[in-house]
Amino acid sequence: MIKYKYDTQLLIEGCPLSEDDLNDEILARFDGDSLLDVGDEALMKIHFHTNYPWKILEYCASLGEIFDIVVEDMDRQARGLKG
Repeated sequence: MIKYKYDTQLLIEGCPLSEDDLNDEILARFDGDSLLDVGDEALMKIHFHTNYPWKILEYCASLGEIFDIVVEDMDRQARGLKG
């Protein structure tokens, strides 16, 4: 069984936080795992497994312009269905 159902990925343009600060903020605010955040204030890439992808998207949109958004249902993928 998958604990966190959605693989959430996006880019943030103009993020005012460093990689370390963004990592700390996301982990403090949201339940999930497999967090990767890479980049700088010009462009930050986020990858996070969570059950509430819309909350991550809303938070990241408050930090800058978000785009290239991908939300995949890993439970469906594990069952051989389109995620």
